[in-house]
Amino acid sequence: MEQAMVNISLPFALPALSWADGAALSFLLLAWFAVGRLIEHPPKRNPSVSVLMQDYRRQWMRNVITREPRVFDSQIISNLRQGTAFFASTAMIALGGGLALIGNVDRLAGLAREFSLGQDSNLLWEIKLIVVLAFVTNAFLKFVWSHRVFGYCAVMLGAMPNEGNSPLAQRRAAQAATLNISAAKAFNRGMRSVYFALGTLAWLLGAVPLMLATCFTIAVLLRREFGSATRKALADPEHLG
Repeated sequence: MEQAMVNISLPFALPALSWADGAALSFLLLAWFAVGRLIEHPPKRNPSVSVLMQDYRRQWMRNVITREPRVFDSQIISNLRQGTAFFASTAMIALGGGLALIGNVDRLAGLAREFSLGQDSNLLWEIKLIVVLAFVTNAFLKFVWSHRVFGYCAVMLGAMPNEGNSPLAQRRAAQAATLNISAAKAFNRGMRSVYFALGTLAWLLGAVPLMLATCFTIAVLLRREFGSATRKALADPEHLG
């Protein structure tokens, strides 16, 4: 009963955090929000990969109207759904493992003490693991929603007339593009949560490692969205030729 009461009152147990842990956690959450905001709403002169892909998704759906048969397009949607299903399953497995670890946090704390990783209380270890699981849970929910919306996009493809000049076909293409972009946005948010969940694991080593891991996560995400060869190819299709 006492253990259950501790778990229930965990959201109100933030005083267990030291000032360093609190600062590192605040930095992590701020970075997660700011990076997501910057990627989804970048400067117009320097769009991110995610924003650039939106134009390609719209172009894809416009081309679907006159493509017959549409087996190729259905295969692409199927592959996208398989990817989201894989990551959703992986996130669920990680979530189950994390919950099991929280239930046996004494062994984790004892192992940390043996390796001289600190003398943190069991409550603090639980907080650290819960933050990791919060990111994993968010990722799972985003992947599941992305999987569903890609399914809606597939249905919209089936409802699209073949006549390219048909107003209904143009409207269905626009709707399918919106659904496709929405599904991709949810998937990207899930992937960012996975990145930050992995970075948050560094908190098990202390507040400073968490800050360093957060900085590294920020650098990886921003480089891939704004400074990668992939972005260069998307921004300038002639680069591929």
